[in-house]
Amino acid sequence: MTIRIAFPLINPNEPEALLASLYISNGQQLAKGDLLCTLETTKSTADVHAEAAGFVVGLRVSEGQTVSAGDMLCYLADTPDWRPPDTDLESQGIRQLSEIKEDEVPPGMRITQPALKLAQTHALDLGQFQTDSIITESMVRSVIENASQPSPSFPQSDFDPMAIIIFGGGGHGKACLDLVRSLGTYRVVGFVDDGISADREIMGLPVLGDSQILAELYAQGVRLAVNAVGGIGNVAVRIKVFRTLAEAGFACPAVVHPTAFVEASAALSPGVQIFPYAYVGSEARIGFGSIVNTGAIISHDCNLGEVVNISPGAILAGEVQVGERTLIGMGATINLRAKIGANARIGNGATVKLDVPEDGIVRAGGIWPD
Repeated sequence: MTIRIAFPLINPNEPEALLASLYISNGQQLAKGDLLCTLETTKSTADVHAEAAGFVVGLRVSEGQTVSAGDMLCYLADTPDWRPPDTDLESQGIRQLSEIKEDEVPPGMRITQPALKLAQTHALDLGQFQTDSIITESMVRSVIENASQPSPSFPQSDFDPMAIIIFGGGGHGKACLDLVRSLGTYRVVGFVDDGISADREIMGLPVLGDSQILAELYAQGVRLAVNAVGGIGNVAVRIKVFRTLAEAGFACPAVVHPTAFVEASAALSPGVQIFPYAYVGSEARIGFGSIVNTGAIISHDCNLGEVVNISPGAILAGEVQVGERTLIGMGATINLRAKIGANARIGNGATVKLDVPEDGIVRAGGIWPD
């Protein structure tokens, strides 16, 4: 007759216990009542004795291990060479006893018997568990479930976030190329220009073609562009380029030269270009596609509309408002709180003391009002 010995529940509130002492080994012959082991919980200690005489078979636990009530300690068999049937082992969810090795449990690890059985069944590496806490069956099951989950499948995109083109190969295009290169962020693919043949190079980069090539570049994963058509004298040309790029699916990021200074409270819209040594003050607002050129000063609380061009060295005092599509020339000075209407033209070196109406023109070197 063979008897299965299980760990008893010694504390109703603690199903797990520490196997404090183990007094038996496989093949050992026992008499009824012999001491098998000592269990400890936080509330009590209990000795487990042999229910009958027999040989110890199937011992799978070790001293210092945490065990659960109902887990098997061993069998007491009539002969030392008796082995549990395979079906018995399979019903308990464990491998053959001969396959279980002592070194499968890392030194110092505390693991419950159900957790160990489950880990062995799934051939888990116990080294992946931390040894500073008791490893429970639920912890092992969580690892198994996570491993069985398929890796999330994300749609793949051909978009290259670092690739960018320069639209316009003139003087402003060269300045934009240097600006973008100074950032060290983007990979400039080349120039697109409707007036320069594709067999040309500009500052070491190829002219890729005219507007018709945008669709091909988009298919290759290029989605970013810098509008380098300044539009001096005809801002409609610059606006047309923005529309062409948008229709082809391109976005125009704001680009700021490393030597420029933009206060943290200022706001830059997409397509804005801030060139070397320019300054944008506190809570200033720079509209879409506007240019703040080299050495220009945009003081606190200024508000620039869309596609405004501030030429090199121009100075805007605080709270100046500039309407869309306006050009302010080199070295011009705009006084505090002045309002410049849309489509206005302020000539080089002009001084503006009061508001300028829409489509207004202030001649180079002039003072407004006269």
